[in-house]
Amino acid sequence: MPRTQSKPKKHRDDASINEKFDWELYPETEKFMVRQVDLFLSKNRAARNLSERMANETSTRFFNWVDHMVIPESSVRHSHLEKLGFSEFDPVDGQPESGTAYRHSRSYFFPIVLGKRKTTELALKPDEVDSFLQMCGNGVETEGAPFSRFRRAEISKNGEFVLSAVERRGYDGFTLQESEDIEDYIDALGLFFRRRRNFGSDKEGVNAVERLISESLHQLDDARVSDAFFRSERAYWERRNRSGQVQKSRQDRLGLGWGNQDHHTYRSSRANFSSMIRIFEKMGYYCREKYYAGDQARWGAQILEHPVCNVVIFTDVDLYPEETEGDFPHKGLEQRKNLGTVGLWIGLHGESILQAGMHHLEARFDFERLKIDLPKYGINVLPPFSYFAFLKQAFTAGEIWQVDRKRLDKLLESGSITDQQYKKFDREGAIGSHMENLERAQGFKGFNKSSVTKIIKATDPRVQGHYGA
Repeated sequence: MPRTQSKPKKHRDDASINEKFDWELYPETEKFMVRQVDLFLSKNRAARNLSERMANETSTRFFNWVDHMVIPESSVRHSHLEKLGFSEFDPVDGQPESGTAYRHSRSYFFPIVLGKRKTTELALKPDEVDSFLQMCGNGVETEGAPFSRFRRAEISKNGEFVLSAVERRGYDGFTLQESEDIEDYIDALGLFFRRRRNFGSDKEGVNAVERLISESLHQLDDARVSDAFFRSERAYWERRNRSGQVQKSRQDRLGLGWGNQDHHTYRSSRANFSSMIRIFEKMGYYCREKYYAGDQARWGAQILEHPVCNVVIFTDVDLYPEETEGDFPHKGLEQRKNLGTVGLWIGLHGESILQAGMHHLEARFDFERLKIDLPKYGINVLPPFSYFAFLKQAFTAGEIWQVDRKRLDKLLESGSITDQQYKKFDREGAIGSHMENLERAQGFKGFNKSSVTKIIKATDPRVQGHYGA
């Protein structure tokens, strides 16, 4: 079957991919968005009841599950949206027949469609519509074939206020259409779920991942490949992280899945970092801002985002001051004898893109509720490492993984750990992964550098007895 072609990359803003760019706050835009959602909740009983259940049963906010809203153009002027920072954008298949789509590219706010009809529609974004309907649909039918790019179901209608749910698999538009690549997508999904993760060397493994991605791109466009890949990655991480299992089960009671995910954090050795970045770029990701934690911390990151899939990746690597000015994500980094926090984690557990999986998945929650609710399931939430009006972040206590003695022998031989640390890791294991409790406000899309630096240092496996274990 021929590969389905996608349009050229969209939504890139030159300022947003400059490493010196800092994300702004949009309090007035947030007030407008919240008013629209609150008005809808006041008019649609099913949405109001679901909002309460989301808060009580999943510790999440209804606002963070909104995929988009369709608002009558008679209610909101185009000029008002533009004043709030929205701009017209062109989805994969062009503008929806029902109106004009707007997106706020400098924030996390959901898109708005100014519609030609009087109906106001609020669409939620569960991972899978069928799972959501099983729990909340009450016999509702779904439009669109399983595993297609876009599916929709109308959940409830009160007058002119319609609650719906949509499922996206590598698509940013609003139009139902036949997908000719479903078989190829299902094949790719299966390949990613069962892909080999352990190899004779990490270099061999990374090359195998790149070949797998390249082969998938012969049949699918990058957005479809990316969607399939990260569904498998979240599942792999979840199977190795109890906090993820517990929270996912809470969200699945409403059939929601990980539709509230914020970003995926990968760790890499210096030797394989540029190869990992290249793999993500093949799937359509572009490099957003760079991140350097400071000369004392000696680690950095490249943040990537997909212009269609709404997936963000945070990639960690040991980094030195003299390397920060150049294009370290692409030019390659030489191996160094001394391992920083990231390098040691790789030495203990392996590459994130291979056997270790993600270091953590960060999702959007009601920050204070989750802090109270997770301990009821035996999951502790660590003290926050960001606590601002616009950004709150905290890890769950570290998931302890057993460490292969061959890895410990290699680390000891290279002088990266002491005899005492060897015995401790061999006896107790080492911190492997976390789930992150995050709450954003005022549209802030970035990351706070000083706070992230603090938590990375505090969760170094060499000090795990003091923090998070």
